[in-house]
Order: sequence, then structure tokens, then C-alpha cells
Amino acid sequence: MNARLRAAGLPALALVLVGGVLSVQVAYGGGEFEPLRPSDPCAARTVTSQSEGIDALTERLVLIGLDNAACQLGVSREALTLELAQGGTRTDAEIDALRSGLLAAVDQMDEEGSLPPASELADEALDNAGLNRFLEALVRAIPDSVIDAALKTDDVLTRAIDELDLRALLANLDDQGDLNRQLEAAITQAVKDSLVARLRGLV
Repeated sequence: MNARLRAAGLPALALVLVGGVLSVQVAYGGGEFEPLRPSDPCAARTVTSQSEGIDALTERLVLIGLDNAACQLGVSREALTLELAQGGTRTDAEIDALRSGLLAAVDQMDEEGSLPPASELADEALDNAGLNRFLEALVRAIPDSVIDAALKTDDVLTRAIDELDLRALLANLDDQGDLNRQLEAAITQAVKDSLVARLRGLV
């Protein structure tokens, strides 16, 4: 086969290959392809976490809270996350929706019985609390039953969320992925602070 015939045959071969690929795509439903729609934030869904302790608790809280906030604002969670990650001044409606979404997440987790007792979070909260050794030892000596009777996890979470400065938090995001990270970190720290403060009150 001379060079001219080979050159003429290459485009034809390319067309045959492209046609083959398209046929396979169409045979497997490619002709009816529709982009995935964002999930409905108002629909109930199971939210789990691979983390443990306070990190797992706050991760679930943030994901459910963002769903609730997006539902209240009438947008998808993805759209809300993108909007909040844009920086700039946040509207009162966005701040109110996010706070009420997080508080509603606490109620939802309490109703479904997925909130851990406060005693399960106490050791982790005390690990980085910076208490003097004597006070820390006293707090750690409190029986779990006393802690659970005196401290309700939903109450600790509610206090922590109420005290969060969401406007300042949302003003310091670097990118979209930063939203969940900063929210989780801020809520985790607020939960630890609230828990430690209330544990100290039991001594």
C-alpha cells in the first residue's frame, strides 16, 4: 500500500472508530443522557461520618444544617455552599437560615436518638482544654451518670451554635471546600468550650 492510500485510509478508519464508540454510547443509554440533578435539600436523607467523637458529631451537624438552610432558602445545598464560599458580605437571610438550619439539625438528631451522651464527649473536650492538672483530675473523676444527668448534649450544641459568630466565620473562607472545614472546626471548638465550661461548673 503506498503512502497516498494509507493517508486516505486514516480519516476513514478514524470515522469508523468514532462511529463505533458512538454506537456503544447510544446502546447503553447515552442518547438519553441527562445531567444529574442536585439532591432535594428538603428531603430526609441519612447522613453518616467516618470520623469519631466530637468531629463526627459536628460533621453530621454541619451537613444536616446546610441541607436545612438550603431548604429554607429554596436552593440546593450545592448552590448554597457555592454562594457562601464566594466571600463578601452575607445577607441576614443567609445567616439566619444557616443558624436555624444548624439548630434544627440538633433537634433532628435528638429526635432520632443519634446524639451521644455528654459523658462520651467529655474526655475529648478536656484533652485540649488547658485546665490545671488538679482541676482536670477533679472533672475527670465525675461519674458519667452525674455528667449525663447534668449536661444534655442537645443543650450543649444549642449553646455552642447560639454563640457562634457565623458572619465572621463566613467572611474568612478561602474556597468552597473551606466552608465545611471551617464550620466543622468552629462548631467543634465551640462544643468543646461549652462542654468544658459546664463541666467545670459541676466541680
